Amino acid sequence: MGLLTQLLTLPVAPVRGAVWIAEKVLETAEEEYYDPAPVWRELRELEARLVRGEIDQEAFDRREDELLDRLDEIDAYRRGPR
Repeated sequence: MGLLTQLLTLPVAPVRGAVWIAEKVLETAEEEYYDPAPVWRELRELEARLVRGEIDQEAFDRREDELLDRLDEIDAYRRGPR
């Protein structure tokens, strides 16, 4: 980038910086939201609660279905558009 280009685009530098920050925040949020590790942890804890008798089979099945749907959503996101 030449000196003239830098001088001419200087007024929009804060906007470019804000856009870059917003993109990084979005990237980090998506990484956290689409991380399967917490879902797998919750599935393990859910099964442990069932074994300990803290929840009944119906509650387990309902929550397990929700978590498995979430894993499907994560998998679809990671595979990307076809």
